[in-house]
Amino acid sequence: MTDRRYVVTRTIPAAPAEIFALLVDPTRHQETEPGDWVRDAVDTRPISGAGQMFAINMYRGGEDYVVHNVVSEFEQDRTIAWLPGELDDSGEHTPGGWFWRYDLSPKQGGTDVTLTYDWTDTPQEFCDQVGMPVFTVDFIEQSLASLERAFR
Repeated sequence: MTDRRYVVTRTIPAAPAEIFALLVDPTRHQETEPGDWVRDAVDTRPISGAGQMFAINMYRGGEDYVVHNVVSEFEQDRTIAWLPGELDDSGEHTPGGWFWRYDLSPKQGGTDVTLTYDWTDTPQEFCDQVGMPVFTVDFIEQSLASLERAFR
């Protein structure tokens, strides 16, 4: 863990392909977090590669909003990462400066899942405005526990 990144690993008793299948299904993303921020998928088609954009309905502080994510890394059954952001007036994606990344590593009896939440590239002014990081490392640990519950 650094000042602008949380990295947490948990062993989940499921095969990498099973976990990856959940992560590439935007309709199941609410199963990956312990709170009520992630609502439902705007785009329901599975994520199939880097560069794909998918949108999720979100909720924070009494406000509903949509986050547009661009997949930045995609290695089947191993790695998926995305850059949350918003669309500008021309429909171009503007990343917020943070990313989510899942790395899957098979092991006896399951998969080591490493979740990285990194806000290194988030402008300081925005960090100050919204109180970055908006999550604690405990939230990241609970996120992996939520993911594990999806396989019980």
